Amino acid sequence: QVQLVESGGGLVQPGGSLRLSCAASETIFNRYLMHWYRQAPGNQRELVADLDSFDNTNYADSVKGRFTISIDNAKNMVYLQMNSLKPEDTAVYYCNARSIFSADQYWGQGTQVTVSS
Repeated sequence: QVQLVESGGGLVQPGGSLRLSCAASETIFNRYLMHWYRQAPGNQRELVADLDSFDNTNYADSVKGRFTISIDNAKNMVYLQMNSLKPEDTAVYYCNARSIFSADQYWGQGTQVTVSS
């Protein structure tokens, strides 16, 4: 099973940017669909962005135009570039890999993003 490790979270002021990284322990190209989720305190985990094998992307309405998901298949890395950050973006961000061959899915441990002045 694939192991996922997120990094890049931290404290940033409103309007700032962060790039989250997700390192996968094995090849993800044509094996997994990759997603970024987030969970704020007291809220359910929500889908932020996803990317399929054809490089089609999908974003939550709340982050459209500000966040960009990308993948480096050679490095087995998935990124989430977050611009124009708002306090409501504060959450733990999780990388998720969903197998294209089965119902299996895998989660990273999460990385905290805090947007505050």
